[in-house]
Amino acid sequence: MKRSLIYFDEEDFQNSIDLLEVVNQIYKDSEYETYAICFNHNDGVIDGKFDYLITIQNGEIKNYDVQNITNCIEELHHIYDFDSILIPATYLGRMLAPRVSMRLKIGLVADVTAIEHNNGQVEMVRPAFSGKIFAGIVNWNCKTIMMSVRPNVFVYEPDVIKKTEKIKFKPTTLEPSKIKLLETKEKEKIKDIRESEILVSGGGGVIGDFKHLYLLAHELSGMVSASRSLVDSGIASRSIQVGQSGKTVSPKLYIALGIYGSLQHIEGLKNVENIICVNTNKDAPICSLADIVVEGDAIEFIDKLIEKIIKNRI
Repeated sequence: MKRSLIYFDEEDFQNSIDLLEVVNQIYKDSEYETYAICFNHNDGVIDGKFDYLITIQNGEIKNYDVQNITNCIEELHHIYDFDSILIPATYLGRMLAPRVSMRLKIGLVADVTAIEHNNGQVEMVRPAFSGKIFAGIVNWNCKTIMMSVRPNVFVYEPDVIKKTEKIKFKPTTLEPSKIKLLETKEKEKIKDIRESEILVSGGGGVIGDFKHLYLLAHELSGMVSASRSLVDSGIASRSIQVGQSGKTVSPKLYIALGIYGSLQHIEGLKNVENIICVNTNKDAPICSLADIVVEGDAIEFIDKLIEKIIKNRI
């Protein structure tokens, strides 16, 4: 029986739950058990999804105290000897994963976006060279595989409700926290493009008129995103970049304006319900994914669509 440990990120629990799909793909031909490790968190959202829930209720473990979280995971690994350890590649996860890897002397594959099987070996796929290529990495010499997984790439759809067994764990290796809260500031709430159901996305074909996209996004109650070419040109912020070196998005509607559709960009689109492509080149790679392809000028398309929307509204 294989055992898999998933770190439960309290800032966005769905990222951790979706890692169950990664476990499904790793052990598709084997029996396995899933363990979630949860710190000072309401565990109700985990019930019925994991086989075991390991809870650590300890006020000494503060947010971002990766040292003591690492201590706990190390102690648990010595007890359960996990076959795989999965951590979501969130802000905290990117700090935690390498520390756990070094402590356990286990190789880490970061920002995994796909799982393949090659000659009986699990192959962890991740972007390399700024998303220009994909690397398939195999762990040859260690029983335990470890990875951090990029958010919003895998989607877990449970087919059964499990009877989650709860384990209250009291760590014995905690150290005095070295974290001190110096100041608290209210974070400005900025909507993430991954939360939008409609994205109006621009590429190199609209490099001179990118601001025009915001007019259409406003009319559709959506958000604007961009390809890497616009980000590298300094026209768009990296926070709205779609692709392997940007964000993975799953909107209901994705309007691609002047986007060629490199592999790096296409890999940033997951479970998109509808894609509309507007391009002067009807043979651009992204057009092969589209439900509707409009051959023509993207800015002219925006103007005519806005005119139609306003007319129908009246």
